[in-house]
Amino acid sequence: MLNPMTLARARHAILLTLACAVGGLVAVPARAAFPDKPIKLVVPFAPGGGTDLVARTMAITMGQELGQPVIIDNKPGAGTIIGTDAVAKSAPDGYTMVMATVAHVVNPSLQPKLPYNHDKAFAPVMLVGISPNVLVVRADSPLKSVKDLIDAARAQPGKLSFASQGAGTSAHLAGELFKNLTKTDITHIPYRGAGPAITDLLGGQVDVMFATAAAVGSFVESGKLRALAVTTATRSTAHALAKVPTIAESGVPGYVADSWYGLYAPAGTPADVIARLNAAAKKAVQTEAFRKRVESEGLVINGGSPQDFDKYAKGEEARWRKVVKENNITAE
Repeated sequence: MLNPMTLARARHAILLTLACAVGGLVAVPARAAFPDKPIKLVVPFAPGGGTDLVARTMAITMGQELGQPVIIDNKPGAGTIIGTDAVAKSAPDGYTMVMATVAHVVNPSLQPKLPYNHDKAFAPVMLVGISPNVLVVRADSPLKSVKDLIDAARAQPGKLSFASQGAGTSAHLAGELFKNLTKTDITHIPYRGAGPAITDLLGGQVDVMFATAAAVGSFVESGKLRALAVTTATRSTAHALAKVPTIAESGVPGYVADSWYGLYAPAGTPADVIARLNAAAKKAVQTEAFRKRVESEGLVINGGSPQDFDKYAKGEEARWRKVVKENNITAE
């Protein structure tokens, strides 16, 4: 039988242990349910382009699904690097994402030094969809076909210019690939987004543009721009582009240059938060409003898992690295 002194010491030890346990619980509060504040979706282009359109259309339904507003933050410049870098350096808590494009996986091949570690800075959320780029000119342009463009470019090397939404973007690569396969010299004019590039195309400051279907679909439909060709392997199913030939069938065999959109969060974002964002994004692209807005402009909706997107993006990075190297494409 324990004496009173031993019992007292035992009770003291038990109470001390319980106090430490309770104190530990108080010192580490449970993580609040995600999300409990607005979410920022960075668009690394100026307002008005295809990426901006896709992001803003998705943000409405994502916000409703998450119970918090999804706010678009346009951070254009440096071929998407400025906006992408801002997300890479954000807290990995799910409250900051980037709407990435082909430039995301091409920049490592074009840029000798990025301000972030491309392989370790991001966590995939979802591949939104894939669409064609479109080769367009003003409605009053004398260029009526891909052949006309090739003939004019060969007749006066360096005189014609093509616009893109930025160095390293799918539109830039589409133009550079076109130049290399057709052996033509067309001057690249990069912009900080499709919106300002289209403005200058309409104003006559540039001759042609390789642009995403989402960015120029409405202009083609209204007759303000003329589509000469699409950059995909097969013709687009979009209403405004259904009769537009591919560049390959227009005399440039082997030509293919797709465009795509996908969501990334900073690396280290908790798996349950990624899953929540993926579910909200998936719900957003399945709405009738989103489908009606983007499918009419050629976007083939994906909406798969983070793992699916990661596999696709790595395949794209390898494919474009080969194209960049073989065609001596530079970031300019």
